[in-house]
Order: sequence, then C-alpha cells, then structure tokens
Amino acid sequence: MRKILAAVILAFFTLAFTTTLAQNKKKQFDPKQLQLTYEVTDGKFQNKSQTLAVLTLTNKGKEPLPASGWTLYFHSFPALKPKDENAPVRVEHVNGDLRYLTPTSEFKGLSPGASKRIEFVSSGQIVNDSRTPHGFYLVWDNNKTEGLPTAPIEVSKPGQDWVGWVKPEEIYEQNAVIKDIPLEKLTKVFPTPVNYRETRESFRLTSETPIVADQAFSREAALLAMHLGSIFGKKPVVSATGPGKSVRLQQKNGLGAEAYELHVTKEGITIAASTPAGAFYGTQSLKTLIPPAALASKQQALLLPGVVVSDEPRFGHRALMLDVARNFQSKEQVCKILDLMALYKLNVLHFHLNDDEGWRIEVPGLPELTEVGGRRGHTTDEINSLQPSLGSGPEAGKSSGSGHYSKGEFIEILKYATDRHIRVIPEIETPGHARAAIKSMDARYARLMKEGKPEEAKRFLLRDLNDKSEYRSVQNWNDNVIDVSLPSTYTFLEKVVDEILAMYKEAGAPIRTIHMGGDEVPAGVWEKSPSVKALIAANPEVKGKEDLWYYFYGKVNDMLNARNLYLSGWEEIGLRKVKQNGKNVYVPNQDFKNKNFHVDVWNNLWGAEDLAYRMANAGYKVVLTNASNLYLDLAYQKAYEEPGLYWAGYLDLDKPFYFIPFNYMKNQKVDTINKPINKSVFEGKEQLTDFGKTNIVGLQAPLWSEMIKDPERMEYMLLPKLLGLAERAWAPDPAWATDENSAKGEAAYNQAWSEFVNILGKRELPRLSYYAGGYNYRIPTAGAVIENGKVKANLQLPGFTIRYTTDGSEPTLNSKTYTAPVPTTGEVKLKVFNPEGRSGRVVTVKDNTKQK
Repeated sequence: MRKILAAVILAFFTLAFTTTLAQNKKKQFDPKQLQLTYEVTDGKFQNKSQTLAVLTLTNKGKEPLPASGWTLYFHSFPALKPKDENAPVRVEHVNGDLRYLTPTSEFKGLSPGASKRIEFVSSGQIVNDSRTPHGFYLVWDNNKTEGLPTAPIEVSKPGQDWVGWVKPEEIYEQNAVIKDIPLEKLTKVFPTPVNYRETRESFRLTSETPIVADQAFSREAALLAMHLGSIFGKKPVVSATGPGKSVRLQQKNGLGAEAYELHVTKEGITIAASTPAGAFYGTQSLKTLIPPAALASKQQALLLPGVVVSDEPRFGHRALMLDVARNFQSKEQVCKILDLMALYKLNVLHFHLNDDEGWRIEVPGLPELTEVGGRRGHTTDEINSLQPSLGSGPEAGKSSGSGHYSKGEFIEILKYATDRHIRVIPEIETPGHARAAIKSMDARYARLMKEGKPEEAKRFLLRDLNDKSEYRSVQNWNDNVIDVSLPSTYTFLEKVVDEILAMYKEAGAPIRTIHMGGDEVPAGVWEKSPSVKALIAANPEVKGKEDLWYYFYGKVNDMLNARNLYLSGWEEIGLRKVKQNGKNVYVPNQDFKNKNFHVDVWNNLWGAEDLAYRMANAGYKVVLTNASNLYLDLAYQKAYEEPGLYWAGYLDLDKPFYFIPFNYMKNQKVDTINKPINKSVFEGKEQLTDFGKTNIVGLQAPLWSEMIKDPERMEYMLLPKLLGLAERAWAPDPAWATDENSAKGEAAYNQAWSEFVNILGKRELPRLSYYAGGYNYRIPTAGAVIENGKVKANLQLPGFTIRYTTDGSEPTLNSKTYTAPVPTTGEVKLKVFNPEGRSGRVVTVKDNTKQK
C-alpha cells in the first residue's frame, strides 16, 4: 500500500513539475516578437559631427518582455550611447563591432503591444545604413550560451538631409558630357585593343564550324567550344587539323607573353599567339564580338563582323582582390567571378582567405582553423566558434559569417582559375587582422591541454599567454595581432604555407608568391609580452618594439624564398617608421627595397598621396591599389539607398576609368566627401620617375566584404565598376592621360568616356545579363533638372531606357519612355531600365515653384 501511495505522490509531483515547466516555457517571451526600429532624428546633433537617433523596441508578442534577466546584443560601428544619464538601458562593448545593451532599473518591462523609445548618440554622420545598428539577438541570463534572433531591425531613411546626398541635378551635370554613339561605330572588342580595324567582310559561324587548334592550344579551344555550345546548343568539333572554313588557333613565334592576333574574314576566323595565354585572350576577344542578344536564346548561326586585331596588355598584373573572410562566398560564386575576370582579361585573383572575422581554407592537420575560425555564432568562450561580427547572427553555420573551402573545393577553384589563365595569390593575413587564426589556435591549445599534451598544445600558439598588452585595432579588436617573437608563430606559418603549396601542386596551378598581409597593426601591441622582452634581450639586432616588424618580415621573406616564392603584402611590409621634423613618418624601408617585395599600395589619402610612387621610385614592385579610385566596396554615390562604405569617398563607374596609373594625382577630381579636390594637397609630392615606372607591375581593385552578404550584393558592387579597371589595366595609355593641353585633354577624355559608357550600355552589360548565368550589375540612376517648367533627364549608360510617371506611382516597364523634356506641375518619378527590363532606383523631381 505504501508503495502504491508513494507512486501516486511521485506521479502527482512529476505531473505538477512538468506542467509548471511547460507553462513557464509557454509564457516566456519570444525574442522573434521583439520589433526594433531605428530612426535618425538629428544628423548634426548639437551642431557637431554626431547623430541623434531613436531605437524603438516594440513587443509584438503575447507575453511581456520582462524588466530584467536579458541582454540584447547587436553590431554597430561607430559606438553609440544613450543620450540620457537615466536611460532605461546601458550599452557595453564586447569586441570588434559587437556590443550589447542591458536594462537598468529604469526599464519597467514591455507588455504586449507596448513600445519603448530610447535616444542614442553616435559619432559621425549617417550617409547610408552602413553606420546603423543591426544583427540584434537576445540572450537570457539563465541561459547565457544561447543567442536568440529578434525580428530584423527596420532602419528608416532620415527625414532630413543633413549630409548632402547627391541630387538629380548633380547626376544630370555629370552625364551631360556623354554623347550617344551609334552601335555600328563602337569598337566591338573589349577592353580596347592596341590595334583594331573593321573590314566590310563578315563570317557566318555555326555549330558546324570546326575549331582547328594547334596542340599547344587544345585547352583554350575546348573552352571556346564550350561557350559556343551554350549559344548553339551543340558544341563545335575541336580537331588538330582540318581544311575549309573554321576557327583556327595557331601558334606564332615572336608575340608577347599575353599577346594575340585576331582576324575575322569571310573565309574564317584565325587567332594567332605565341603562348596559351595569348590564344586564350584571343578567344575572349572573339566572345565580345558576338552580339549580346545571341546569348539570350539558342542560335542557328552568328554573323560576326570582319576585324583585324593585334593586341597585348599594358600591365602584366591585372587583379581583383576578393575578401571572403568577413563574409563567405561559395565555390560556385567564386568560379562565376573567375568567368567574369577571364572574359575581361584580368589575370590575378588575390584571394583574401583570413581576417579577424574568419578563416576560410581547410589546412590538413589544423582542423580548428575552419571548425572554429570558419564559424561565427554566439559564444561565451570562442572554443567552438568565433563571436558574431558584422551582423552575422547568433547561430553558427546559418549565415555568410560561416563557411570555408575544403581542400578539394580549393583545388577545384585553382584548377578552374588555371584553365582561364588566372593566377590565384592566396593571402595569409599577418601579423594583424589575424584574430580568427589566433582564436583557432587557442581552441587547439585548450583541446590538447585537456588531453594532457602540453608540448603539442603549444606548438602552433600565436600569442604569448602572459601578454598583458593593451591595444585597439581600427576595427575595434583588442586581441587580433600575432606575437611575432614566438617560435610557434613561424611553425604555424610554415605549416600553413606548406599545406597550401601541396594544394597548388595537386591542382597543377602555378604559384610564385604568397601574400602575407601586413596592414593596420595598432599601437600598443607586444609592449607587455614576456616573449617579446626575451627576444629583444637575446637579439642585438632587435633594439625595440619597432624592430620586431622588420624582424618578422625578414624571417617570413626567408621562409618564402626557401620555397622559391617571393613575398607580397600590403604597403606596410616595405615601410619604416622614422622621425622627421619631430614627427613619426613612414618611409620606404631601405633594407627590403631590393628583395623583390611586391606591395599593394592602397593609401593615397591624408598626406600619403604619393606613397605608391615613393615606394616604386625606391625599388619596390608596386601594385597600384588606390583606395580613392579602385576600392570597389565603396558606395557608388552619396545616396542613402546606395549600399557600401564611404570612408575613402564614393566610387562610381568613372573613377576606375579616369585613373591614370603613372600620374594619378593629375586626374583626381573630388575628395573623400565628394567636394572638388583642393589641388594644393599634391604640392611637393613625389612624382613617378622613369625607374619608378619600371616597378609599377599592375593594378588591383579590392572588394572588401564587410557589407556583402550574398552573391547579388557582390555582383552589384563589382559591376560595372570592374570594367573600368579592366580597361585601365589592359588598354594602351590613352592620349587624354598625357596631353599637356588641359582643354584638349578634357575634350579627348569626354570622347573616350562617351565611347566607354556606350560600349558598356549597348554591348557589355547586356552581355552580362546572360553570360555565365547572368550578373546582378548595378543599373544607374537617372539625372534630372527642371528648366522652363519641364523635366530634362539623362543617363550614364546609353542603350538603357528612362521611364517616368507623373501620378506619384513608381515607374514600371509599362510606364512612358522618356524621349523629350516632360512638362510638370508637380512631381515626376524617373527610373532607368536595362534592355532586359531590370531597373535601378527611383529618382523624384519636384517643381516646388508650382506647389500650392
């Protein structure tokens, strides 16, 4: 009986406990029901460069948000703080751009349907949403290991223009110099070839036209056949010999390493080159001869214009830098970008594979690099993942914050690039921007110490565990710099380099250099590292902390040279800090100038306008990577709707196009805030010498990915700007770049600019609507002015169409086409459409003089 009674009592309490748990779980507030909005209320708060905004929390759920017991994490750069001292929340910084807010005693909870408005102040002004808080998630105090996403924050455009957004009138003025050039008068090979002539002949190309290729060019012939097969629905036959009309790839001695000749006559097509690379570029030029519309559907035949072309590139290094560390992109997307690069004859992919926010390549023997460093999610110890960054969210593996290339995938990328004559330069970012590597090796250390293997645990450590140095990087990290005094640092780098070289060997891909980073190491690092102090004491050549830089890159250079590689890096690897007139300045380091260091020089701002030329004149091999003209992640325009960063200004299609490699200061037009540049900033700056010109090895456009979380945004930021880089890197030095007569030079530039945008609008961008599955290139906004009661409009890309409405609705494909000035008594909305019907953003013009 007692047993029965005990069982009944136990069952009762079990049921009661289970019911209570279920009720508590049911009644707990669901963070997905927390709606957040952010609205700027004063873009010049207190007449300073700071912003006052309101963050509103609204409870859309059925349960109350309690007054305490939770923390709300989010991402923001710059910092923000509550305006009032007695605010209902306080804000704290975690690391990087991750912050959190917690309720104070002033927060009384949030009942269903209720809202709470909180004012925040942040430094600087908000031009677009890149400087607004995002990526919110909630963590309960009783379960601090789990992050729960809220509803996505809604950020509204400021109701007032405090920053001076670009106006339709300004765009109209910029476009005014552009002439519409008939399609038949445009050069049909892009980028612009050295010599180009059209004949009156043409050739009819079909799937039955064979491709006859010398043995040396068989791979190039196969790729051409694949492309033609996608147009015809059937691949042409590729053979080594054959009579009759054909596409012939012939080896011809005496041409340059990447040079080719292309002849199209009524009897056939001939591509001649000395090397497979030259033959490949001949086939890419042949592709641009094909009318873009032919890619939209299967064709029976193509009528190609007769041309005589002889061509070779201006620079041997024509690069795109792709950052997949901040936000990851798939192998398939990388290969799609390689197809784009190949079409426009870019031959270097600088692959930025690691940074503070992620490590993206598998390294056999070091699994933590990708298991920890390749994942971002909410964490209290970063043993299983890195902390969230850049709005990547609390759940590891569920956003572009996570991801990596397996060894097999990386080898596939290498093979794909090699087939298209693109060299892949892997970047191992060191010693700064290395947080993902440092934390990964910390996790490895913890695992092996737990297994009782202390010596193995220390083998690849990247920081002195007793280092008390304090610093903050530009991106707000306080733990992202490798300790260069540790022997384990070099053991790690040798392991990574050797594993990467093994992948290149397996892929059959060429590798001549590895990029070892070198930028943005903050002040304060290494100052309190016992290991550093021991190194300085034991090495007379290392006199202090500053010498550690040269010590590190000397050792790294030796390590690469021993593997028949040269060292590449950001400009800082070749600079030395010295005192001039009582100030610390950076000058080319004489110790490394003759050691074949290749430096990507990005800084041409804030007193460093001539840095690239000073380094080239000193003997360094320089890749021009100027932020002001070549940073593709910068917003196209100063417009709230335009995505992208703007710390170095705004980068529309024209900036890469008007970049003059050997005299870039001559043609700078605006400063970082888009005002006409003060030419006095160039006074006294060092010009490029004839010797320096021999050290300019090429051009590079970086695409940093802080704000790029999907393939569509990547393609939007790349295109069409990348085509300006392609033109400058390949085409001959244009006459307008060297003309001393300013009026004559400006007229020549305007003509060249018109030809360029006509080619893009009528040939290349319509092609890219279909090529390799199609690219999400940006469609420009219309320019517009009101004159004599009428709206006059123009566009950047002839061949595209402006449509408009006068009833307040957004223009569609069914709206009227703009062909002449439009009478207005109120509001006109305009939008640019590409030939395939995709559109850009709306421009609104109001005739305020006629408003009641």
